[in-house]
Amino acid sequence: MVLPFTRSLLLYHWRTKGLGIAAAEARRGISFKLEGKTAHSSLALFKGDTGVKYGMVGLEPTKLALSVERFREWAVVLADTAVTSGRHYWEVTVKRSQQFRIGVADMDMSRDSCIGVDDHSWVFTYAQRKWHTMLANEKAPVEGIGQPEKVGLLLEYEAQKLSLVDVSQVAVVHMLQTNFRGPVVPAFALWDGELLTHSGLEVPKGL
Repeated sequence: MVLPFTRSLLLYHWRTKGLGIAAAEARRGISFKLEGKTAHSSLALFKGDTGVKYGMVGLEPTKLALSVERFREWAVVLADTAVTSGRHYWEVTVKRSQQFRIGVADMDMSRDSCIGVDDHSWVFTYAQRKWHTMLANEKAPVEGIGQPEKVGLLLEYEAQKLSLVDVSQVAVVHMLQTNFRGPVVPAFALWDGELLTHSGLEVPKGL
């Protein structure tokens, strides 16, 4: 669990960042980068902090800047912009990865946890050539998408919904009903290959 002092420090950091909390917009979603201070030591950011690669050995923890925001046990990284309202859409290109999770999380979730294993994150997970939703370590199968090179995520904050989008069909494949308690940030976990994020996109027509 995150200690009260650490929790307050995290909240202060997120609320005072230059990019800050994304304002609700009519169609355009949030624009974000990945926050290096949160990245587990096995993850390396690239392409202007919009992509993340997994390394079996990873970086030496002793060579990383000390940060209470860094994930310590699991290969997780969070985005640097939080959402408190509106409809937002972003896409993820998957390269050479057979096991990853994408979704959103409470920005102050425990750094000893992993997205999907507690009730502070809401994700779609891909492993063993199958998609599932994952919340509080409970899985439910997602059908009809296979392993595309790119997928979309649609976050509808007031409606408390997170949807996995088939980019080729511009259609929602599966909708996850959520229960946000505060600001959430895009969240990613990766155990092989790499992911590249595309944010600042308009919500596609029809979604």
